[in-house]
Amino acid sequence: MHPEPAAGCEWIVEAYGCAPAALKDLDKLQALFGRVIEDLALKPVCPAVWHRFPAPGGVTGVCLLGESHLAVHTFPEHGTLCFNLFCCRPRPEWDFDSALKQEFGAASVHVRRVDRPYERT
Repeated sequence: MHPEPAAGCEWIVEAYGCAPAALKDLDKLQALFGRVIEDLALKPVCPAVWHRFPAPGGVTGVCLLGESHLAVHTFPEHGTLCFNLFCCRPRPEWDFDSALKQEFGAASVHVRRVDRPYERT
């Protein structure tokens, strides 16, 4: 028996207790996107778009992928980072926990994986 085909997989990641300065660091956030894109062999269709919010706000970044999208939102005033990756093709798990703890000083990281099945007809 074959598994049901999936329309995609989505990773919803929240990191808490992050270093506020790291959450404002555009270079760190761009490097995070670069690592995820390279490690998972994702295909950006255009460069990522970044927006810095006025203090005390953080940064939002979005990258349109041939597989779907990659997004991040940071909230330095709360020490949190929210990350979302949707892929319409199977991908291996990525170690969000270690990366966000190492690069952003996260005290805790919660990763939810949501498999998106095709609608049954």
